[in-house]
Amino acid sequence: MKNMKSLIPRKPPKDKRERWVLLGLVELYLETGKPVGSNTLRENGFESLSSATIRNYFAKLEEEGLLKQQHSSGGRIPTPLAYQIYAETHLKSPLIEEKESKLLRSEIQKETRELAGYLQSVAEVISEASRCAVFLSAPRFDQDFVLDIKLVGVDSHRCLCVLITDFGQVHTELLYADKKMSSFTLKRLESFFRWKLTGLDQPNLSPEEEALATRFYSEVMMRHLVGSTHFTLEDIYKTGFSKLLTYTDFNDATALADGLGLFENEEALRTLLRECAKAGDLSCWIGGQLHACSVLAIPYRINQGIAGSIAILGPNRIPYRKLFGILKTAAETLSDSLTRSLYKFKITFRHPEASPIERLLLENKNGR
Repeated sequence: MKNMKSLIPRKPPKDKRERWVLLGLVELYLETGKPVGSNTLRENGFESLSSATIRNYFAKLEEEGLLKQQHSSGGRIPTPLAYQIYAETHLKSPLIEEKESKLLRSEIQKETRELAGYLQSVAEVISEASRCAVFLSAPRFDQDFVLDIKLVGVDSHRCLCVLITDFGQVHTELLYADKKMSSFTLKRLESFFRWKLTGLDQPNLSPEEEALATRFYSEVMMRHLVGSTHFTLEDIYKTGFSKLLTYTDFNDATALADGLGLFENEEALRTLLRECAKAGDLSCWIGGQLHACSVLAIPYRINQGIAGSIAILGPNRIPYRKLFGILKTAAETLSDSLTRSLYKFKITFRHPEASPIERLLLENKNGR
């Protein structure tokens, strides 16, 4: 166990001791995972208080909904509200070891055109460092173009079209044909797509195949163009949900279901990431509607302007100060890398716009 005394601040004035006791208990519980009794807390940085005095503080904190007691003879554990207070208290004092900070920076620092693959790798790096699930939002980057188009048969009349872009984006579209398509036909259609994209090796297709290939190519390119030009949602990159299985907090099926439900709900993820971007700094949401989950988030920037947010999803009992340090280091490094990459490769970016329906509703609301 770490030396808890080094983490506990010096004895404060009398009117602030209740909060001091609360923060000390949360710190100790985060470290050990065991309910904290008055004697245990006293032995870990609170020697100046008697056990009886500490128990009195415990009782008050329990009445305020900040502590709870699992057994009548046992110690106390923090409630989500206590975690929230602890986290907000330490937003400005993250902890990360210099060695870990340097490693994190070295793994994230990169100049590249393959922005989609890079952002996904950044999410992977943060997930490994934090042992939590990670999701991040990103704007839409311009100067991207379709690099390749693949077709995967679904059944005899439908195929999945996979577009791969220069920046590493992958888009899929479902296409339908009146006549049956074999795997051989799909390969011939792909050769037509390659010719259209590169101008090399024009395939010798039958009139029927060429008509179908032309229709498919026009359809997917038009959908891609419209989707790239007019978009209403940020791109989301996420990874690491399996990391949550290592936490005993998620041994409970309900808690695990809550975490999975949040991780798969991209509307909820976007809402949290947008709120973080609006705040412009480290933010945290613990318990409440998130139940057994906690979300910590921080915005990152391109050319000093907020471009998106990075978030960590974990249980309530997580090393908040360390995770704040990881997020802060990751955001600073990502901001620097993206700014350099966009300048080097002359890439611009755009944020999503409100949909026509949203604009109409807003106009009607303002016109009342």
